[in-house]
Amino acid sequence: MTDAATLPILFVPDPRLRAKAKPVGASDSARVRDLSARMLAAMYAAPGIGLAAPQVGELLRLVVIDLQKEEARAPIVLVNPEIVAASAETATREEGCLSLPGQYADVTRPARVKVRYHDLEGARREIEGEGLLSACLQHEIDHLDGVLFVDYLSALKRNMLLRKLAKELKRA
Repeated sequence: MTDAATLPILFVPDPRLRAKAKPVGASDSARVRDLSARMLAAMYAAPGIGLAAPQVGELLRLVVIDLQKEEARAPIVLVNPEIVAASAETATREEGCLSLPGQYADVTRPARVKVRYHDLEGARREIEGEGLLSACLQHEIDHLDGVLFVDYLSALKRNMLLRKLAKELKRA
């Protein structure tokens, strides 16, 4: 596995975070296998619970998620994920993002989702999530379409958060 330091996580306002990712094709399988392993390493090092390929500058529809603690890791790699069902019921929870380090805000999303994706072997799979898993799936799939969690906030809250981030990144 490659050192996570070789796979830097992009920060807002990098324009690649606003780009729409391309579907992964059959010819991308070796690249995606390597990239997903490197993304997991970068996510664990950050530390975080989810990472989308655009966050590391790769405009591919690829997401990695692991909600477990280090001693019980259970990574999920989702290739070309798509939300196929979402509950009418919503849930609000605090979200953060590795591309907006140190910034958090309450985001309201569907409480439950069903996601269809392919695994690294190309098998078609589905995962249903609620609670933290639901929010994480939606958050990471949003990244594939250039959407950030701050886009769910009021303009005032979003601008305050982005100004604070810019100030902190300038200081760092």
